[in-house]
Formats: sequence, structure tokens, C-alpha cells
Amino acid sequence: MRYENMIPGTFLSRPNRFIAHVEINGQEEICHVKNTGRCRELLIPGAKVWCQASNNPNRKTKFDLIAVKKGDRLINIDSQAPNAAAKEWLLAGGLGEIEDLRPETFFRDSRFDFSFTLNGKKCFLEVKGVTLEDDGVCAFPDAPTERGAKHLRELTEAAKNGYGAYVLFVIQMADVKYLRPHDETDPAFGVALRQAAENGVTVLAMDCAITENTMDIRLPVLVRL
Repeated sequence: MRYENMIPGTFLSRPNRFIAHVEINGQEEICHVKNTGRCRELLIPGAKVWCQASNNPNRKTKFDLIAVKKGDRLINIDSQAPNAAAKEWLLAGGLGEIEDLRPETFFRDSRFDFSFTLNGKKCFLEVKGVTLEDDGVCAFPDAPTERGAKHLRELTEAAKNGYGAYVLFVIQMADVKYLRPHDETDPAFGVALRQAAENGVTVLAMDCAITENTMDIRLPVLVRL
């Protein structure tokens, strides 16, 4: 996936989870943060960031904060990017030759990101974007998410009822060691993920090739449960 109108800047502050103050072209600008997670280890004053300029004159903010440099690592923090990248990956044969790909499909009380048919079986897939990393080890989530655990429980029920069930962790950076559930932050999510894996849900993690204006799913990453 590709972004247009990308501009570098320097992160200054994040007064709330929706906006950030960024220095762009020598001026302090208010940017929309496309990620409601904490991102505390990423959005540090002085960090190099990349923002997308909008051509919409009716917007309250002119820029969206898309990516941040953490050391030598470039990380995409756009929470909408994993679904877009996953769609491209699925259509390109990431899981094989699929048919009838549809977004936002309901099963019982949950709405999964995608449904499709693979080898004659209807499947559901939920996407989780990952931005939390420490020394090459990634963890999810970076904040408690009851909704995330609920999705996993519903995927487990789908698998028990004969459907294909997948959770895809899209790691929004490259060259990481492995992914683990972030039990310190949300132990319930870790329990639900392990139970899902034990009951027929396929747990996948993929890293991404990241540039200042692109993000594309790249290589499989080990998941340690």
C-alpha cells in the first residue's frame, strides 16, 4: 500500500490520543494520530516522524501522523494500514487461492475484518496491527483490549463449528525476532489467544517492508505463545 503527500517532521507532544504536535517545515502543526494505542515508546519528543498532508479543506487537521523512526527502525503506526495491507496480501495469494473475499463479515456477535472461501471452506480472518517492539521482540496488545479477546473467542467458536478461522498479526515494521502476547498488559488476551490456537484457530504473524510512503506485508514471523 502507498501513501501520497508524505512530509517529514519532528514529534513534539501528544496532548491526547487523537492529536499530536509536530514540527513540519519549521512550524508547529496539529496532526491527527491514526492510532489510539499508547505508542509511548515511539512518540517521544524529538522523534523523526512522517505525516501525510490532506487536500481536504474541511478537515480540522491538515496532517495525519503515519510513521515514526525508533532508533534505526521505521515503524508505521497507522491503525488502518494493517487491514489495507492484509487485503493486498490475501488477493496476492498470501493464504493461497481464495474466493469471495469480503470485508467486515459478521459471525454471531463479532464482526471480523474479512471472510473468504479457501479450498471450498468459508473462512473468517481478524487482523491485528502490531507496533510495540523491544529489542526485536514484538508484543500485542499495547493496551488492554476486551474487544480483541472477544474476537478470539468468537474465532474459536467459528473453528469449532467447522469454519476456517485465522488471526493475522501484521507487524508494522521489518526484521523482528518473534511475536508474543503482551500478558503484562492484557493477560485475558493472552489466555484467549492460546485457547484459540489450541482449538483450531490459525495464528499468523507477518512483518512488513516499510518506507516513508509504503507498507507491504513481507515475511512470516515466529509466534511464541
